[in-house]
Amino acid sequence: MSDHSEEVYGPDRAERLLAMLRALAERIQTLDRTGGLLERAPELQKLLGNARSELFHYEVRVTYDTPEIAEGRRIVDEAERRARDAAAGFEDDEDDEPWRRGRDE
Repeated sequence: MSDHSEEVYGPDRAERLLAMLRALAERIQTLDRTGGLLERAPELQKLLGNARSELFHYEVRVTYDTPEIAEGRRIVDEAERRARDAAAGFEDDEDDEPWRRGRDE
């Protein structure tokens, strides 16, 4: 099995993201209480930029399917399609090469 650490968002990284967001919220509240919210705009811009970047990575990677997961999903989808077709009375080869059927069919 190959390493997909860059494509998936693991629990450790998710915990770091939560800590980053909580620290940002705490910093905003502290600056607001002390009246320095607007005066510290450059600091907030940097913190917000870091949080925004990490949130983007989370959003993209938390939905990433590894090749193994994608293959499993494909197999399940194919099985479900075949089950629906069978329930509807279709055979897998029903429409395949109709010219090869005998004339009495």
